[in-house]
Amino acid sequence: MSRPLFYCDHHELPLPPGHRFPAEKYRLLRERLAADETFEFVPASPVAIALIELAHEPAYVRAVIDGTLDAATQRRIGFPWSPQLVQRTLCSVGGTLAAMDVALATGWGGNLAGGTHHACRDSGSGFCVFNDLAIAIHAGRNRGQFRRAAVLDLDVHQGDGTALLMAGDPDALTVSIHCAANFPFRKQQSSLDIELPAGTQDAEFLSALERALERVLEFGPEILLYQSGVDGLAGDTFGKFALTTEGLRERDKLVFSTARKHAIPVVITLGGGYSKPIERTADAHAGTFRNAAAVYENTASSSRSAVPPHNTAAPIAF
Repeated sequence: MSRPLFYCDHHELPLPPGHRFPAEKYRLLRERLAADETFEFVPASPVAIALIELAHEPAYVRAVIDGTLDAATQRRIGFPWSPQLVQRTLCSVGGTLAAMDVALATGWGGNLAGGTHHACRDSGSGFCVFNDLAIAIHAGRNRGQFRRAAVLDLDVHQGDGTALLMAGDPDALTVSIHCAANFPFRKQQSSLDIELPAGTQDAEFLSALERALERVLEFGPEILLYQSGVDGLAGDTFGKFALTTEGLRERDKLVFSTARKHAIPVVITLGGGYSKPIERTADAHAGTFRNAAAVYENTASSSRSAVPPHNTAAPIAF
């Protein structure tokens, strides 16, 4: 059976010419993975508003949906408002929830979007509108799917929004390995923050990851949400690390092999990636899903159920 991956790039972002966000990478990623018979591609359904409000203030959620955000909040998000932005955002979160269902059933699931870790309770930031990681944790608990959840954030930027949204929750572990001298410049407190200097290379990063995974295992999560940003790649426009493609491959293998060994379901979300040419970013993201398939190939427990149906919430009409 091929592995379902959820996508939302069929909802295009109408960004102005010269905008810094590489929206094209999502389509390029899917096209690259389409060459692999390992995967099938499922358009993500929009998440129900009630689930978003488990993590975000209802007034903020409504302002996003209605297009009534104040100018300062819109600037912090970094995208101009449009109905397409709303629909794509809802489907991005929906993709993470659907991938979570697949992970719980089969060991791992993937969203070709998501990882929007800068969004806070009443505001978005850094190209992040809603925090799919926090929403997924709350939604899974509400459904009785799990209680203890860990977020492993390996984006070059700290997962500040996730840290704030899950702060004080004894059944949530937030781990962020990031560049100290990078956005956000006002850091928040995760359960574990490992700040590394600009110019960090593979060996130092992988050593930090080993320490982080030890903390994850000590916590004993029932699910792991993996924010697999590739903006730590050397030369990335917004990153300041000097990781190689091989380093990213070793990173992914370490995460997936550890999770598989300890029977922790993994949900893969994208996170950042801003290398030029954009094809370099798409290739790096594709590597993460191929690395997962390589680790989990022919290893799913026969006791796990078939892949469940994904979220089928009806789209919002504008």
